[in-house]
Parts: sequence; C-alpha cells; structure tokens
Amino acid sequence: MKKIIAVTGCPTGIAHTYMAEEALKTAAKKAGVEIKVETNGAGGIDNAITEQDIAEAIGVIIAADKDVNPERFNGMAVIEVPVKDGIHKANALIEQVLAGTAPIRKSKSTETTPAASTHHEQSKESFGRQIYKHLMSGVSNMLPFVVAGGVLIALSFLWGIYSADPQNAQYNEFAALLMKIGGQAFGIMVPVFAGFIASSIAGRPGMVAGFVGGLVSNVTGAGFLGGILAGFAAGYLMLYVKKLLDPLPRQFEGLKSIFIMPLIGVFIIGAGMFLLGEPIANINNATKEWLQSLQQANPILLGIVIGCMCSIDFGGPINKAAYVTGTMLLAEGNFYFMAGVSAACIVPPFVIAFSTSIFRSKAFSEDERAAGLVNYVLGATHITEGAIPFAAKDPLRVIPIMMIASSIGAVLTFLSGIQVPAPHGGFLVLPLVNKPLIWVGCIFIGALVGAVLLGLTRIHQNRKLAAARA
Repeated sequence: MKKIIAVTGCPTGIAHTYMAEEALKTAAKKAGVEIKVETNGAGGIDNAITEQDIAEAIGVIIAADKDVNPERFNGMAVIEVPVKDGIHKANALIEQVLAGTAPIRKSKSTETTPAASTHHEQSKESFGRQIYKHLMSGVSNMLPFVVAGGVLIALSFLWGIYSADPQNAQYNEFAALLMKIGGQAFGIMVPVFAGFIASSIAGRPGMVAGFVGGLVSNVTGAGFLGGILAGFAAGYLMLYVKKLLDPLPRQFEGLKSIFIMPLIGVFIIGAGMFLLGEPIANINNATKEWLQSLQQANPILLGIVIGCMCSIDFGGPINKAAYVTGTMLLAEGNFYFMAGVSAACIVPPFVIAFSTSIFRSKAFSEDERAAGLVNYVLGATHITEGAIPFAAKDPLRVIPIMMIASSIGAVLTFLSGIQVPAPHGGFLVLPLVNKPLIWVGCIFIGALVGAVLLGLTRIHQNRKLAAARA
C-alpha cells in the first residue's frame, strides 16, 4: 500500500492542528492509502515522522501555519499549504500526491539550473505566506506565557485588587506571590514573541538577537509593535550575516555561531530598538488611548469591530490581532477590552451548540448534533475553533451569522461595564469576573440570536434541497 506522510500545526496548537489531522486521515482512508500524521500541538510533537517514514513515503503534505522543520523533507514531493486547507481540502491534497504532481522541495542553499529554478520558484511559498508563518510562530510560542501569567495575576485579585501591595489593608502574602510569578511570565511575552519570530526565520542565531530586541522593546515601551519589528529585523539580519560568514573555513564554525553572530545581532538589534523604541512607544500609546476613548465614547462601534474580527476567521490571524490587542491592554490594567474580546471568541461555539440543540433534526444531521454537543465544552473553555467545521460547509451564510452573534455579545459586554482580568480560560475564570452572571448572559444572548438565525437558515436550505429533489 502506498504511504503518505503529513505534518499539521497551527499557532495555538489546540484545534486546527487536530482537525487537519482527522481530515487527512479520513481522506487517506477513502483513497485507500496509508498515512502517518505528525501533529505539532500545544503540548509538543506527537506521532513524530521518522527517517524510516520518510524513506517509505511517496509524498508529504505540510498543512501548517508555523515552522514544522520542513527542511527534513528536501528532495521529496511536498505540498505546503495553510492548516485550513488541510481541513477543507484534504481529499484534493491526497489526490495531488497520488497523481505525482506535487513539487519537489529543494534546500534553500541548493544550486539550481535555470529550468530547475523556475520549478523551484513555483513550488516556493509566497513572501506574504512566509511572513505570516513567522509571525504565527511567535504568537504560538508566546500564548502559553500570556495565559499562564495572566491567569496567575487574575487569581491574585481574588484577595482584592490591591492584595499584592504590602502597604494596603488588602495585602495577602500568597496573592503577592501569585502576582510576582504571573508578572514575570506576563512580562517576558514580548521577548519570547520576538525571539521565536526571529528563530522561525534564521534559527538559533536569530532567536538570540530577537529575544534581546524584545527585552529592549519592553524597556522602551515599544511593546508588541516593537517586538514584531525586532523579531523580523533580527531574523533577516542573521540570515544576511550568516551568508556573509559562509566563506569562513569550517574550523571557525563554533566561533561564528557562538561568538561572532550573536555579538553582531545583539548589538545591532539592541541599538536599533533603543533608537526606535520611543517613537514606537508613542504609536502604541496613541493606539491604546484611541481604543480606550472608543470604548467609552462608542462602545457599540467597538463591540461590532471586535465581534467581526473574532468571528471572521475563528482563531486565525484577524482573530489573533484582536486577542493580542486585548492582551496588550490587559497588561496596562484595562480589563474591559479583554472582556469584550473573550465574549466575542466564546460566542461562535455556543451558536453551534444552541442551534443544534434547539432545531435538532429539523435542521441538522446526527453527526452535526453530536458535534454540537462538543461545542458546549469548547465554548465554555474559550475555544472559538469549534465552529470551523460548520462554517467550512457554508461560509457565505455561517460566517456573517457568527459575526452578528459575536458583535452582540461584545457590545452587551462593553455596555455592561464588565471586566475580565484573565486573557483566557472562558467560564473557568468566572470567579475573577466582576459581573460573572451578567457576562454569561451577554454571551448567551448573542449566541441565542446566532443560533436562531443559523437554525432558520438551515431549515430554509433543507426545504430548497427537498423541493429540488422532488
């Protein structure tokens, strides 16, 4: 039996990674071909591809939005696509490998003839796609620090908002410890973000320069914008320096990688970020002030914007942009913005769960109802991706419904003045929310509106299909 190997990975490593794995396995079974899928999830690599797997495989499918070490497949027939294509286009990807039309992956350093060069250019990822993958590599490695640190800080507030201040009557020693640990984890997120962007581009030399650039971004107040600039600048600078130093004899390899490259990278990126830090900090501050003023002056407009961003791609880059903004403001002590972002992210899976429960056999198949039950758990734990399978089947109808529902949830949250001090966790962090029952009500109102719209839409579609068959 022919064998295909595949690798899946998404920025958070929670949902898309395993949905793509399942879709590829189902498609391979349907095509009568053996497949082994390596998953690069939040907990690390599972079912790792071995040298024997590579030797036995006729082709490789990489469905990932993060760095998954694709260089190991150089010389093989390789298809590299976003993780969403692994979910939605699994059958086509399997067929392409079996048809023998997948391009041969070449090493970046491989010399090519003009004819081979043309083929290589066709198989190479676009520059925009590369930028996205590097950015998402930074986001995926930063998120655990954000979640762990943010939740520990939020837990310290259970003893009072000033419980970490020794001069205040609310002071509690354990709460102060939680605040210190959480603050350290939260404070390192920008250096980690910048370091892993640079590492995705240039490996370990890039990580060193990127991490230091991120530290300087923290010191100067440049924040996430500074981290993005430092990460990309460090990565591409190290690629250039490595190219300049390639002619050195092999005997100097240790000196080059341990001394020369880190020294050049850390100095140039560090100095550059100290020079650019203040202007970037001014942009950051202006953005935060605008968002905060919009939050007070026009919470309805802000809620609509946040709701649409969180539901247009279900955990993708636009969703992550809203989430990272909320995290940035959370670090500044603004707990209102994250409340709206969290509500907008939680609504979509509850739309699915409520709709499949309310309309049941009138609108949904048995498999869809089973998937709907799972979305109760996914919604309660802030995993927006649970809505993806339903949106993938009918994106032009389902996505607008989700955007409307999320916008309602976010708008009601802002209007109610709800504060959520934790960056993740869904309903698990309800004890930390200032108005927990009202917040749940805001989310459920948005989800119910979306559930009714989705159910009625599906009933109308089913009737049209029945009429067409008749």
